[in-house]
Amino acid sequence: MVAFVEAALAGDGSLDERRAALADTLSPTALVDAAAVVGNFERMNRIADGTGIPLEAPVAALSADIRDELGLGKFHSAQHTRPPGPIGRWLGRIAGALLPQLLRRLRR
Repeated sequence: MVAFVEAALAGDGSLDERRAALADTLSPTALVDAAAVVGNFERMNRIADGTGIPLEAPVAALSADIRDELGLGKFHSAQHTRPPGPIGRWLGRIAGALLPQLLRRLRR
C-alpha cells in the first residue's frame, strides 16, 4: 500500500505496476479504496494551499520537528505558516511529550 501511495504522489511512472500489485495483494476493492483516500487527501491539500490556510500557532509548535524532518517547509504553502521561535519549539516538544499521557488519563 505504501508503494502505491508513493507512486501515486510521485508520478514517476511506476503507478501502473504498483496499482496492479495492490489489487493482486489485497483486492480490486482495496485498490479503489486506497485510490479514493489518496485522491481525497490531495484534494484537501489543494484546497488548503489554494486558500492559503496557515497552521495555527499551537499546531505549528507541536508539529515543527516533524515538518522539518519531512521537509514540508519547501512547499509553497509553507510560507503561510509563521514558524515557531525557540520558545515555541521548546513548548511544542514538551506539550508533544505530555499530550499522550494526558489523553490516556482522560480515557480512563
